[in-house]
Amino acid sequence: SLKRQIEASRKTSVSELSETFHVTGETIRRDLDKLEQEGFVTRTHGGVVWNADPLGGGMHFLRRKMKNPEAKREIAGKVYSLLESHKTIAADSSTTVLESLRMLSSKSDLMVLTNSAVVSQDLADASFTILETGGVFNARSLSYQGTLAKENLKRYNVELAVISCKGLMIDQGVMDSYETEAEIKKVMLGQAREVALLADHTKFNQMAFVHLADLDQINYIVTDRKPDEPWVEYCAEHGIRLIY
Repeated sequence: SLKRQIEASRKTSVSELSETFHVTGETIRRDLDKLEQEGFVTRTHGGVVWNADPLGGGMHFLRRKMKNPEAKREIAGKVYSLLESHKTIAADSSTTVLESLRMLSSKSDLMVLTNSAVVSQDLADASFTILETGGVFNARSLSYQGTLAKENLKRYNVELAVISCKGLMIDQGVMDSYETEAEIKKVMLGQAREVALLADHTKFNQMAFVHLADLDQINYIVTDRKPDEPWVEYCAEHGIRLIY
């Protein structure tokens, strides 16, 4: 299929695809539009790039939103009382963090600083104040990145940064798939008094491409089920509050 072909080649052109499938460029372009809407590919000038990299970080925000919804809701429920007790929060652009913010929508004495372009749309009715970083808009992650986003984050100090990750290991620490997104999260960590990491059970003992933080920078790990014993012991020994 067209989708498989693009996934295999990772990057290809409309002309190559129309040759392979013996159809017109117009037909290919229509199919590519559909695949782009579904979040599988990104259209480029005269070509197409497959979104989901081998580490799963390239998946479009709207597709990530549909992945593991029970785990996200469970984590949101578990992190609620922690978030509720703060007045200033920095929030990354992940679907798990968005789900957690949704539960705080009636809290009026809260300022949420975020690089997510979705928070202000999805939570337009929320009582809390939303402060968006602005910056270079990434259509795939529906977030702001780059120098402007980082400079704006550095203007503010927050009580708690709430971030997600792609993988975490006891030796390597917290990891992410994308450099641009990881850079934003690193700035958030630097501006926060404490850090809460939201990670469902599939992220534990997983490698990912970019180093995001050492575990000693993390104060809370919130997950949807009890991790294995080495994690429980590690968190207890290193003063990380494990919430599951």
